[in-house]
Amino acid sequence: MVSEHAPQPAAQVLVASNRGPVSYALREDGTLDSRRGGGGLVSGLSAVDDKMWVCAALGDGDREAVRRGVGEPGVRMLDIDADVHADAYNGIANSVLWFVHHLLYQTPVEPVFDAEFRRQWASFETYNRAFAEALAEEAGEGAAVLVQDYHLALVPGMLRELRPDLRIGHFSHTPWAPVDYFRLLPDDIAEQLLHGILGADRAAFLTRRWADAFIGCCTEILGGTGRTRIGVHGLGADAEFLRRRAHEADVDERMAALREQVGPGRKTIVRVDRTELSKNIVRGMLAYRALLDERPEWRGRVVHIAFAYPSRQDLGVYREYTAEVQRVADAINEAHGTADWTPVVLHVKDDFARSLAAYRLADVALVNPIRDGMNLVAKEVPVVSDHGCALVLSREAGAYEELGADSITVNPYDVSATADALHEALTMADDERTARTKRLAAAATALPPQQWFLEQLEALRQE
Repeated sequence: MVSEHAPQPAAQVLVASNRGPVSYALREDGTLDSRRGGGGLVSGLSAVDDKMWVCAALGDGDREAVRRGVGEPGVRMLDIDADVHADAYNGIANSVLWFVHHLLYQTPVEPVFDAEFRRQWASFETYNRAFAEALAEEAGEGAAVLVQDYHLALVPGMLRELRPDLRIGHFSHTPWAPVDYFRLLPDDIAEQLLHGILGADRAAFLTRRWADAFIGCCTEILGGTGRTRIGVHGLGADAEFLRRRAHEADVDERMAALREQVGPGRKTIVRVDRTELSKNIVRGMLAYRALLDERPEWRGRVVHIAFAYPSRQDLGVYREYTAEVQRVADAINEAHGTADWTPVVLHVKDDFARSLAAYRLADVALVNPIRDGMNLVAKEVPVVSDHGCALVLSREAGAYEELGADSITVNPYDVSATADALHEALTMADDERTARTKRLAAAATALPPQQWFLEQLEALRQE
């Protein structure tokens, strides 16, 4: 560990994101325990010199690390006031922007943009300004800055005012709302968000569909995208890492435990998700129940392995959704279960090794989001599947753009059609399933994380 405040040369490549590559936990004895994260940005930055990652302190351990001057070279963690961060992150980013881009509002009663919203929006501005000011301080002359996601949508415009010399990119990891839905936002807020991203030299998205939606909003509301260039970079799965990790001892142990839960000779339908409202877990389970109700030949012959890892439990609507997932799973097991067959095997504790074990075991992968920027699960399962896996995929997932041709496509709202798709997937001939899985895996790994990041950096430098 070194002091964050030790002199460092000005960075030539900077990344900004809410969550950084390292986090800290405060032990009982007062010492700090650090934990490194993974992902495409971490591996992408590993190939770059003169780099800096600007992120927020997310918990008490992170904030204590900042106060003590503890950190890592190349990481600047911002100790933004906890209440301001909560307003910005939960109040605006996750309860407004996420809902807009994923089309999640129950519009007869929500949203309500009132004085409380305006108070939280002021915190969102403060939070974004803290990032812009830190980036301006850390960046070398003409440096490349890659700002990540909807949490930091205002940063490019703010940073452009502070440092017009910089090359600024913004990447959206979520879908982008169509213009009619985007205009649910107050007019001045909608304009501010668009102007914020258009402060970048380059705004990039996971699919052409999301990029076109952004262009449509800019055209309708602002009259165009100005000088900002629009790019598309479809994040792929890291095949080398996944295949290596999926064959380590802890994964084998979890496979044995899952096989015992499933029972001999049964097929498996696998889903792995956070209990995020957009993931559509409940309708997926209802489709499975419809399969058992309407096609009794599957009773006792198939098990739905559902991993639903709790997400954003500090928000009431997420706690309620997580409880509904459990209720529906219990109802299916009560209606159809027997002494030696549990129709739904539900796990709610996050366990990456167990997820990989399920990937390897899956006969069918169910990925049916209401709306998803990409959905890496759809890409990861074909990569590590032991014997080939049929993919039932929502047409509203970003991954559909690359994987649709070899998946069984569903309308995520149509429970009956999804039940039919599950039957089609379960009865797919072995040779067809194997051939489709091979093509799915090739498409899924076309742009692995490190290449995905470096491609954006190169495009930004060439603008």
